[in-house]
Amino acid sequence: MLFIMNERQKQIIIFAKENKSFKNKDLVAFFNDQYSRETITRDLSFLYEQNLLDKKGAGAFVSYSLSKASKILEEIDVEQYFSKNYEQREIKEDFNFEIFETLENEIFSKEEKEKIDKLQSDFIKNFSKYDSQTLINKEFERIMIEFSWKSSAIEGNTYSLLSTEALIKENVEGKGKSKEETQMILNHKDAFNETIQNKERFIKLDYHDIEYIHSVLTKGLGVTKNIRNIGVGITGTKYRPLNNSFQLKEVLQKMINLINKKESFLEKAFLAVILVSYIQAFEDGNKRTARMFSNAILLAHNSIPLSYRIVDIEEYKKASLLFYELNNISYFKKIFIEQFEDAVKNYFK
Repeated sequence: MLFIMNERQKQIIIFAKENKSFKNKDLVAFFNDQYSRETITRDLSFLYEQNLLDKKGAGAFVSYSLSKASKILEEIDVEQYFSKNYEQREIKEDFNFEIFETLENEIFSKEEKEKIDKLQSDFIKNFSKYDSQTLINKEFERIMIEFSWKSSAIEGNTYSLLSTEALIKENVEGKGKSKEETQMILNHKDAFNETIQNKERFIKLDYHDIEYIHSVLTKGLGVTKNIRNIGVGITGTKYRPLNNSFQLKEVLQKMINLINKKESFLEKAFLAVILVSYIQAFEDGNKRTARMFSNAILLAHNSIPLSYRIVDIEEYKKASLLFYELNNISYFKKIFIEQFEDAVKNYFK
């Protein structure tokens, strides 16, 4: 669940931006004694648990400062942000090379960690009840069908869920569907199966693993397999990804180093889905590759892949744009956790 700050907590963040270091008493004075020290202490503890503030010292000597991760974690008013035309939004138009250092900080808050750890435990418990490989295969097939449908739909594919099922299970092509749409669905199927059959490959990662998944997902679609060496534009934003293969390989390796360094496989999977999309290393198929690469990490760590079956496509795209333009992960993190919760509650029950 995305945390919601009250107005007082928002004012504390503004205060933190303007003051390098401060104590509880400084905030009491800032609010003109309108709130007690106990109330301010609760607010500071909440903001610290959300990783928005850093804390130093103990007891009466505790001081706070804005965390390095605050800009990427800060709550965004999504509706207000997208009420402006993208040409009018103040954004980071170029690739941010410092993003990897920033994302070394904690991604999930204490509350979020507790929630996803509980969900993972629930999945392990549910999965352990399945003693039939046939039933396990059927359930993974259901995830694969729904993932193939929704991931393709995010890219504009017009196959319905039922027609996707008919294509994957019975090889029946959808009426009026283009060859490209049909191939996109089948490629998702192949990529999903490849990641299940080669799970161990995605425990310790290499950037060639991304190229591997991309090649499967774009097979037969006329997309160049190699890292691109020309510029690409993204609809609805002024953000422009890097435009030469040397830099793209460099940042892909930095991304891999960051992901491999993380202890939590859910952080690994989250970073994979946002960063592969942000880097845009290929001429096409980047977001499909990001979602499948993220799922490959989940599968490699004996977790459940995300089908994204309930995601609102427009909101998914907004969350992606917020990361491209502001490097803010708050909205995409909310969607990621929601999809993980849906996967645990919907499959292997």
